[in-house]
Amino acid sequence: MRIATWNVNSITARLPRLLAWLESSGTDVLCIQETKCADDAFPYAELRELGYEAAVNATGRWNGVAVISRVGLEDVVSGLPGGPDYDGGQEPRAISATCGGVRVWSVYVPNGREVGHDHYAYKLRWLEALRDAVAADAEGERPFAVLGDYNIAPTDDDVYDPAVFEGATHVTPAERAALGALRDLGLSDVVPRPLKYDHPYTYWDYRQLCFPKNRGMRIDLVYGNTPFVKAKQDAYVDREERKGKGASDHAPVVVDLEV
Repeated sequence: MRIATWNVNSITARLPRLLAWLESSGTDVLCIQETKCADDAFPYAELRELGYEAAVNATGRWNGVAVISRVGLEDVVSGLPGGPDYDGGQEPRAISATCGGVRVWSVYVPNGREVGHDHYAYKLRWLEALRDAVAADAEGERPFAVLGDYNIAPTDDDVYDPAVFEGATHVTPAERAALGALRDLGLSDVVPRPLKYDHPYTYWDYRQLCFPKNRGMRIDLVYGNTPFVKAKQDAYVDREERKGKGASDHAPVVVDLEV
C-alpha cells in the first residue's frame, strides 16, 4: 500500500497537478492539508473518476483537510476530539479514517505565527489535544499513523540554516517537546529519504528563490506506531512535484507499506 501526505495549498489551484500525480504515483491513500475550499466545492467527482473516495473536513477558509482512498474509507472522524477553539470555533484541521486496514489521521497543525502570539499558545494546546486523541490508536495492533503538515521542524538538521529561525516558531523547544510527547506514545518519526541533496526537506518558501537554492524545511511529517513502522518498505519526498508552474510550496511525502 502506498500512503502519502501533501499540503496542496489550495486543492482548486492544484487540482490538475493533483490528479496527474495520483495517476502517475500509484498512491492508494493520500492525506491532504490546506484544501482552502468548502466541502461542497471539493472535487469529489474528479477523484471518483480515478477510483478514489474522499472524507473531507473543510469550511472554505485557510485550513481544510481530507483523506482520499481507493482501498476503502471507514470509521471517519471529522475534527479533533477535545481540540481547542480558535476565533469562535474549532478549525478544520484534522480528520481520520481507516483505509485498507490502516488507520490514518490527516492533520494541519496551527502555524503559531510568532512566539508569544495567542496563536502560538493555541498551537501548543492543539498538539496536547492531538496527543490525547491518538493515544489509543498509537498503542493498538493495527498500523496507524498521523500524517500531515505539523508546522514543526523536529531538529536543527531539518532546516537549511538554524540561525535564520532562531527565536521563531517551528523550531522552539516547546513545539519540539510536543513532538516528543507523541513519540512517548510509541509513535516514531518516519523520516523519508530525499530524492536530491542531503536533507529530506518538504517545504520551500515561494520567495527569495528558496526552492532552487534548496532553502527548505522538513515540516510535513509521518508519525507511525510500531506496526506501521514494521510494515514500512520505503519512504521518500517526491521533490519533483515541487517543481514547475503552479506547484504547491510543499512536496508530497510518500510511504510504502507491506500490509
